[in-house]
Amino acid sequence: MIEVKNIKKSFQGRDVLKGIDATFMPGQTNLIIGQSGSGKTVLLKSIVGIHEVDSGNILFNGKQVSGMKFNERQKLRQEIGMVFQAGALFDSMTVSDNIRFPMDMFTKMTTKEKQYRVDKCIDMVELENAHDLFPSEISGGMQKRVAIARAISLEPKYLFCDEPNSGLDPMTSIVIDKLIQRITRDLNITTVINTHDMNSVMEIGEKILFLYQGEKGWEGNSEEILHAENEDLNRFVFASNILKKIRSIENK
Repeated sequence: MIEVKNIKKSFQGRDVLKGIDATFMPGQTNLIIGQSGSGKTVLLKSIVGIHEVDSGNILFNGKQVSGMKFNERQKLRQEIGMVFQAGALFDSMTVSDNIRFPMDMFTKMTTKEKQYRVDKCIDMVELENAHDLFPSEISGGMQKRVAIARAISLEPKYLFCDEPNSGLDPMTSIVIDKLIQRITRDLNITTVINTHDMNSVMEIGEKILFLYQGEKGWEGNSEEILHAENEDLNRFVFASNILKKIRSIENK
């Protein structure tokens, strides 16, 4: 579980996060949504630790990050998996090497232990027979799977995904969404996803946090979002004509 309590963050005198409160539970997909400039990326990076917040508290399973000693922070970082927007795979490494990289960097596992873990992760993301291929030899969807496999290679307690569907077609996006959801449930991970993809919101939005101008504008789930009485949220969610029609049908 991750708790965010009244966190604030500003850059060059501009308030970006204005007292955000949120709780992200394990075993479910927690989504952060909002238009560009709403603060969702800053919130995600603040929780991960890329940005230091100006005030407020962030707790991982009840432990306050600001009060952690250096070795405690190091341990926490190894419990965090990250799926970057562009995948951030190493072009010169094979699929297996990319997945093995965190183990080479942060563990003292034997070669045999690493290979077992690589094989297990590849199996979890359904990438059989791709061990020796390079990123340039596989599709964008497969690259996302490799990025997810690498993110879970150290068996993290927390998984952060920054726009995991960026650059993917709608059908592949749904496959990646369902994969992240399945892994989250199977491993009971606390997963936080930063997204602007409304398909993701409707498919896997078990907990949705909507940010508006740096503040928490609304929270709920994919069923509740269609009936929310929040003008700012509705302008964001029902920006497309297709979703407007869906809402009209739902409200009949």
